[in-house]
Amino acid sequence: MPMLKIDAHHHLWKFSTAEYGWISEQMPVLRHDFLPDDLHKVMAQAGINASVAVQARQTVEETRWLLELAGQHDFMKGVVGWAPLVDPGVAAELEKFAGNPKLKGIRHVLQDEVDEHYMLRDDFNRGISELKAFHLAYDVLIFERHLPQTIQFVDKHPDQVFVVDHLAKPRVRFHAVSPWAEHLRELAKRANVYCKISGLATEADHKNWTEQQLDVYIDTVLSAFGPKRVMFGSDWPVCLLAISYRRWVELVADRLAKLSTDEQARVWSGTATEAYRLS
Repeated sequence: MPMLKIDAHHHLWKFSTAEYGWISEQMPVLRHDFLPDDLHKVMAQAGINASVAVQARQTVEETRWLLELAGQHDFMKGVVGWAPLVDPGVAAELEKFAGNPKLKGIRHVLQDEVDEHYMLRDDFNRGISELKAFHLAYDVLIFERHLPQTIQFVDKHPDQVFVVDHLAKPRVRFHAVSPWAEHLRELAKRANVYCKISGLATEADHKNWTEQQLDVYIDTVLSAFGPKRVMFGSDWPVCLLAISYRRWVELVADRLAKLSTDEQARVWSGTATEAYRLS
């Protein structure tokens, strides 16, 4: 029986410059619509069976839209949406989605906050403390430089499930491993933290990276978290800036080949199923 494979990190959008200002004119490959049928096509070509959609806009409207799409497409097993975590009324906002079984997590784009210690704000942490009651994971989107304060942040919520996106974005284009590796290993000591192998090629030089250049980062994550807390994600369509969907799947598969069959199954589907409570 073929191994179940889940893409635990992709995006969908109807492109407009007003709503996706971060997609600059220097990113023409991203400046059009990416919808479920487009995703399903590339997933099928790469042997991926199911997916988790992740927010790309910080609006409740997008969360609602992604949940509608997930309700229409069985292969979309979950949604990591956005909610106004610093709003005192965030619990009421989350309650509106509580009846939708496909809402699996919440994400706020910490990497874009001017305040490098935004994740330590009292109002933000009050919002995070509301997630557990709704059985929602929290996706951590940061750059490498945010790891020390992220460790402090995670320690405030020992019972909350956290999922680190894109290996915490190491400085791949500069071939920098330290201090990213040391901080990531420290974060990995927290059993409530998971990590995605995703978004790595886009942190390298988009035109001149090599597969071997990525090995140390993938090996570090697998060593730090172990296969039981590592999951696969494509970061499609953002990955298209540096790599095709199929090539990324094949690259990761080659790196996982040294693991046992059970360990590979864990990375491809078991970890995401556990962290996001997928069914």
